[in-house]
Amino acid sequence: MRFPLSLTAGMAGYIFRNKVHPRPEWQKNNSAQNGSSNPFRIIHHTGTNGGARKTHPMIRKRFPLVLMLEPLHACNLTCTGCGRIREYESTITRKLSLDQCLAASDECGAPVVSICGGEPLLYPEIGPLAAGLLERNRHIYLCTNGMFIKKRLPEFKPDDRFFFNIHLDGLEKTHDICVEREGVFREAIEGLKAAKAAGFKVSTNTTVYKETDMKEIEALFEYLEPFGVDGHMLAPGYGYSAVNDREIFMTREDVHEKFKDIDRLARRFRLNSTPVYLDFLKGTRDLPCTAWGNPTYNVAGWKGPCYLITDGHYETFEEFMVRTPWEDYGHGNDPRCEHCMMHCGYEPSAALGINGKASDSLRLLSWALR
Repeated sequence: MRFPLSLTAGMAGYIFRNKVHPRPEWQKNNSAQNGSSNPFRIIHHTGTNGGARKTHPMIRKRFPLVLMLEPLHACNLTCTGCGRIREYESTITRKLSLDQCLAASDECGAPVVSICGGEPLLYPEIGPLAAGLLERNRHIYLCTNGMFIKKRLPEFKPDDRFFFNIHLDGLEKTHDICVEREGVFREAIEGLKAAKAAGFKVSTNTTVYKETDMKEIEALFEYLEPFGVDGHMLAPGYGYSAVNDREIFMTREDVHEKFKDIDRLARRFRLNSTPVYLDFLKGTRDLPCTAWGNPTYNVAGWKGPCYLITDGHYETFEEFMVRTPWEDYGHGNDPRCEHCMMHCGYEPSAALGINGKASDSLRLLSWALR
């Protein structure tokens, strides 16, 4: 199976329960009361479709699927496309306590937790954090550059619900250029091999930029095959407001062109992106952004509206859900959303079956079992 049975079955049951009985306290709309003090605030613009707002089909049935948990923003690298080390420069030395991290998971209840950052393997209590989340029956993707895996591996125990998710943006030369340091690719591969040898599940995460050669991505996956990697995440580069470098990021048309041959890649390699999301990247399927499906929690609080845009931080998850003006965001509503096709905004829509077709269920089942 592409994912552990516990994750596939658990997520299906979780989605069914929440679609039938969504938490009423998360469906209120108090966005007009939003007085959040935000040191990183970006001025909000009017929509690009003449002022009309597109009504999201799940706007009154909101619930989270994946918690993006950032225990710290410190990192040992300065990757070209990273917004975190730039947006949170003034708080780069701060970190969440272990209790804050676990409380955030309890508060939102998402069945999957993506531990990111910064570099989460710099977090002093990363071992106890992973253990605490597993005790709560969460499935974990620990997103790392891979350089500290060998050093901190003894702090973890192999579990079907735990993945090391190693970021690789190409083969050695390309990846080292992206992270702005030589030797990183080799260290990441050594970490990958060490984790696999110790019995851990390992996936990779690759960001596709305007200059990315998709033939090199195929060559990367070929290179990784002998190591027994458990899956590959693949998504287009996303324009953080804090990075503001349009040259490396893509328009929607660029993304469609870059991913036009993705089906052939998906047949050969174990891509973790759903076929519906891949259709969206190719431009053959339309999906709305479901940003509340992947909420972000960090040292400033619950980040709204999404992983990329910061128009507010909220003290509680309920405040994030009800005070964020969801109707103001998404393609056609906010210029900052115009070219975003990031998985954290659109994979939830695919998982929820929004704009679904009769054949989707069979395709998803076949994909999950492969």
